[in-house]
Amino acid sequence: MDQQKRLLLERAGIDVADALARFMDNEALMLKFLLRFPEDKNFSQLEQALADGDATRAFEAAHTLKGVAGNLSMTRLFQQADRLTEDLRRQDLGAAKDSMPELEEQYAHIISALRELQ
Repeated sequence: MDQQKRLLLERAGIDVADALARFMDNEALMLKFLLRFPEDKNFSQLEQALADGDATRAFEAAHTLKGVAGNLSMTRLFQQADRLTEDLRRQDLGAAKDSMPELEEQYAHIISALRELQ
């Protein structure tokens, strides 16, 4: 992977070395999965569930987003999603909504980097 791509991904909070290891050093496969991430609906489902006040649906979306972020080595997004998931596990919608701006910021940063990568 060229240094510019690596830096772009790392600045977005993606642990490139870990991601490559997960994909058995197959850079093309790793990039294929990373570039498909913006199609994942869990972030928008989380936003909608929080807007609807539905802690159960929000938990499911946050938990799944956390898993996807973890599998793609999106370290900062994983950490934010983990905090939000724990808020929702306790059915604390207020805390989850308070945590959402940091998650949104990290999510937007990743989406921006991935679009730039294309």
